[in-house]
Amino acid sequence: MFFGSYYHTLDEKGRLVIPKKLRTLAGSKLYILRGYDGSLSVYKEDTFLKLTEALENLSYSQRDARDVQRIALSSVVELEVDSQGRIQIPLKLLSDHNISRQVVVVGVINHFEIWDEVIWEKYLLDNAKDFENKAEKLPL
Repeated sequence: MFFGSYYHTLDEKGRLVIPKKLRTLAGSKLYILRGYDGSLSVYKEDTFLKLTEALENLSYSQRDARDVQRIALSSVVELEVDSQGRIQIPLKLLSDHNISRQVVVVGVINHFEIWDEVIWEKYLLDNAKDFENKAEKLPL
């Protein structure tokens, strides 16, 4: 299970050293794609296959389903973890999501997210104050 937040700096080629605690769980092949709220989502292979199965089961005759399938899957890039525990994030994905070299890696149960540090801090500031109210509405 992925959890925690880790502050890192990307190198000039867009490479990220995956935090050691996450690297152990991640394996050597990962998939990165557009996430929610301005983040990039990174999935290990088995979890990514479940995601694509769920997308495949959506009715292609529905516009929302087509839009989600097209937009999500068009951004997917398969990544290999190198011998130093790094992944190379395509520069286009970084620029499309306004992600600078200062990033936060956030574990979210079955995947991890990559956020621009400034965007993450703003997200926390805007949303943490309602955390208890949001949590109370969920079947936890």
